[in-house]
Amino acid sequence: MSNTLTITIDGRPCTCEPGEYLYDVAERNGIHIPALCRSDAFEDHRACCRVCLVEVEERGRRKVVTSCVYPVERECAVYTNSEKIIEERAVTLALLAKRAPSSDVIADMAREAGAAAGGAAGFDRLVTLDDEKCILCGLCVQACDSLGTGAISTVNRGVDKKVSTPYDEPSEDCIGCLSCANVCPTGAIEYTQDATSRTIWNRTFELAFCERCGAPMGTKAAVSRAAQQTGIEEPHVCDACRKKELADEMMRTYRYV
Repeated sequence: MSNTLTITIDGRPCTCEPGEYLYDVAERNGIHIPALCRSDAFEDHRACCRVCLVEVEERGRRKVVTSCVYPVERECAVYTNSEKIIEERAVTLALLAKRAPSSDVIADMAREAGAAAGGAAGFDRLVTLDDEKCILCGLCVQACDSLGTGAISTVNRGVDKKVSTPYDEPSEDCIGCLSCANVCPTGAIEYTQDATSRTIWNRTFELAFCERCGAPMGTKAAVSRAAQQTGIEEPHVCDACRKKELADEMMRTYRYV
């Protein structure tokens, strides 16, 4: 006997397994629910931004839930853009816009949600952090920890809480890999890069280049770290050239078969 459930999301029937999170069911069925703190790289990182609110109707009763951590246990009807959700999402985004007023991503989402007109009212008493883009979702810290570097962490408390290196000094553990910047949903982690180097977290790294095509492969520190973790020799060619070399070798082999 199948244990699958059928729920409706915005009137569309969707099948799922008991225990699946609503957000995942919706995304699998092509139904977009706005979110900021979700990343395909980390399945266990959820419910930080609270933007993915939806309304669930079960047994004649409705409630607002955070879709990325709400498991489907029974048949239900889900509304991703009901009047209540539109209002509450606007409030959430207005609060995030106060926290990170310099983030274009949040500003765009807030405008789409109508936060500028409805959600921002009454929030004048809240502290606005000038030039801030970070919403403290923690994705960057998790990305850094997953590499075993631990170069950044959440420091301070209250309105001074932020993500930084120890004592705001250049971290000896950072390898300049950009994993933190790549998962940041709001563009809060900035870096610069020129023809030979990359600067991030107040530290400048020398770039490594492919010996065949000359394309940058990352920082020398990141390439060295990856080689240590995998137990292989440091690569001197990029992935594209390595694949081409493999394809050429296979073609030469086939000619003599």
